[in-house]
Amino acid sequence: MSELIKFKDVTKTYEVGEKKFKALDKCSFTINKGEFVVILGPSGAGKSTLLNLLGGMDTVTSGKITVNDSIISEYNNKELTRYRAENVGFIFQFYNILPSLTVYENVELVKDIVKKPKNAKTVLKEVGLGEHLNKFPNQLSGGEQQRVAIARAIAKDPDIILADEPTGALDSKTGVEILKLLKKQCDSNNGNNTVIIVTHNTLIADIADRVIRLKNGKVESSTVNRKPKSIDEVKW
Repeated sequence: MSELIKFKDVTKTYEVGEKKFKALDKCSFTINKGEFVVILGPSGAGKSTLLNLLGGMDTVTSGKITVNDSIISEYNNKELTRYRAENVGFIFQFYNILPSLTVYENVELVKDIVKKPKNAKTVLKEVGLGEHLNKFPNQLSGGEQQRVAIARAIAKDPDIILADEPTGALDSKTGVEILKLLKKQCDSNNGNNTVIIVTHNTLIADIADRVIRLKNGKVESSTVNRKPKSIDEVKW
């Protein structure tokens, strides 16, 4: 696998009143193209900050982030907007789908963001929502709403799919089905999608190709899992 993402001594400092707080402190690691990655850590470890920096939603205080040989940490606002639109698919814990649009419309709107999106109906069928195209989010279960969010991310055909606690608001059985969808996307698209999940659920690490552990804003370890378990092997 070729290197896709590189963090080099990345620090993010926030100012709260007169105090400064380091959310990330000289973090360094690499992620290869096509990997299924889990970023683990307790609350306050810096996971969401890392995700926001990688997703182009925030900027570093110091250090360098490279994606596909481009230094995104040096991008201006216009370049970051284009990067977010074309290179990254986002999946959040609480879905972030639009309640006034149907399932189909929520995914179809991607065509206004990227030049060559995947077919919305095809993608929705892939995630098991082919029979729900005309329903509104309030007519769906939590798991179905998360599938809409996944379909929207997949429809962009991004290099990177970033998932922030994607199973956090779901029961364990539904959460497993969501993980299967994300793992399938990573495994079945010829290595074109790298999936990165931010979570505090240590069980998800068992199925990952790479596990990055954060604590107090620092990278404790970044390890390759030579023999990841299948999702059905894990006792959820």
